[in-house]
Amino acid sequence: MIREIKTNELNKLLELYTHLHELGVPENTEHLEKTWNTICNDENHHIIVSEIEGKIVSSCVCVIIPNLTRNIRPYAFIENVVTHTDYRGKGYATACLNYAKEIAQKADCYKMMLLTGSKNDKTLDFYKKSGYNSEYKTAFIQWL
Repeated sequence: MIREIKTNELNKLLELYTHLHELGVPENTEHLEKTWNTICNDENHHIIVSEIEGKIVSSCVCVIIPNLTRNIRPYAFIENVVTHTDYRGKGYATACLNYAKEIAQKADCYKMMLLTGSKNDKTLDFYKKSGYNSEYKTAFIQWL
């Protein structure tokens, strides 16, 4: 089942994120709770999950960003694409990205952007097969 996350599923999501790049589940602090509440109450912030037998096995974030160019049309930013190691290669992340695309289309976005730190050809081919390309834009990151 592909859907948006429920507010009571934070711990399931944090467990999944250990398959992304996190070293562990963060401590439940006031800062974590405040951040989670901010995300849950932001109509432009969507956390999409793929659920199998009650377990969240894949996810991505889709943020709709209001914009003053391109005929005042927003754009979507995709981040934190992850699939549990035991469930990779079965189409769950593709389904999450397709759901994100539906959200972006409903919001009348003119484009979707996705960044990856991966240099793995398999990962890059996955994003290309999902409709993304690296030909039109150059991304720069400044870590803070």
